[in-house]
This record gives sequence, C-alpha cells and structure tokens, in this order.
Amino acid sequence: MSLPPPPPGPLPLRRRRRRPTVLGLCTEGLYRVSGNKTDQDNIQKQFDQDHSISLVSMEVTVNAVAGALKAFFADLPDPLIPYSLHPELLEAAKIPDKTERLHALKEIVKKFHPVNYDVFRYVITHLNRVSQQNKVNLMTADNLSICFWPTLMRPDFENREFLSTTKIHQSVVETFIQQCQFFFYNGEIVEIANTVAPPPPSNPGQLVEPMVPLQLPPPLQPQLIQPQLQTDPLGII
Repeated sequence: MSLPPPPPGPLPLRRRRRRPTVLGLCTEGLYRVSGNKTDQDNIQKQFDQDHSISLVSMEVTVNAVAGALKAFFADLPDPLIPYSLHPELLEAAKIPDKTERLHALKEIVKKFHPVNYDVFRYVITHLNRVSQQNKVNLMTADNLSICFWPTLMRPDFENREFLSTTKIHQSVVETFIQQCQFFFYNGEIVEIANTVAPPPPSNPGQLVEPMVPLQLPPPLQPQLIQPQLQTDPLGII
C-alpha cells in the first residue's frame, strides 16, 4: 500500500515504500484500537486488485489501515513465523542467559525462508518504531507483542497443551521488537529497563488482546490519514 507522490514528479520507489511506515506512529492505541471493519475489508479488497492503492484518496483512518495489515497476515495460508521453527524459538526463549538467548534467537531467524525473513524484518522494524513512541501512543513492545504474536505465529488455540506456553510465544515476539537492531541491523543488544506490568483483565479465558489494559481516554477518536507527511528521519527501511 503506497501513498500518491507529491508534485511535480513521482518519488523513487524506495522512498514511496518508506512513507507509510511513519504514518500514524503517534496514534493512541495503534494496533490495539479497532478500526472500521467495512473500511478494513475495502482496503484488503482494493489492495488485492492493485498494490499501489491510495490510502489518502480512500479517506480511511489509521486504525482501519492497521486492522487491514493485521488481517492480511492472519489470512495468509501459513504464518509469517514458520510452524517448523516454533519449537526452536520456544526453547531458545527459555535460555536463562540474556546474551546467549538473543544469539540463539538470531540464528533461528536466519533459517526463515528469504521472503519470510524480509517481510518479518520489515514488520518488526515498523513495530519497533511504533514502540519508540509509546509515551504518546501507549503501545510498548509488550502491548504490541500481545496484539501481534497470535497473528504472526498463529498457534493452535484449541490445543490445551499450548495454553501453558502462550506467554513464551508472546515473549518471543516482544524480544524481536525490543532487539530489532541487534537481530536485523548488526546493532548492539539493548538494555531494557525492568518495569512492572499492569494487572491482567478480569476475564482469564481471554488469550488474545486485550491482555494488558491500556489507559485510553474515552472517547478515542480514530485519526484520519493526512496527505501531508514528513520524510522518515530514521531511514531504517
């Protein structure tokens, strides 16, 4: 999904692909607050027909675009994180030593199919950027992993044995978000400050979002996509 280039001429393809990643990063509850289902379905339908659709001309909200992105990965024939590597990822996540654990995860992600690897790197980089704005959007790496791990890993929720490993699945995705630079850009390991997580919701049977309650002031108005955007200052993608 790309935005129309500004006059007088088209932007290079690489720059055009980067612009959507900065869109709505500060939207409160991004990926946690649901968008309009009709708009989400329409985005998916038009994207299937034309990969260069204009989100601006569609006048949809950031939340609708976020929902369409999650739905895209949920509808793939196979999860982005291959089932065959789930056991290795879960075992690596249990390694007590942090440095050893991160290096083990890094070696496993290298086993992804090249297409899966490239897309996974793109998604995790985007989620890392979202988490960097958590003071505004309230979406920490922990909250984002709660929203995304069921979509990216797509486990068997009907398997009772799986219920005991849900937190480990989430921690795998959270670690990738937190240590994005280390896993994909040869960066250093980031030291994460220990924080006390808020208590879980009162409904213990709910496995997927919302697991961590977010402080969202009512009413939360979806943010419309604006055509005037600034160039991505990070330049990761």
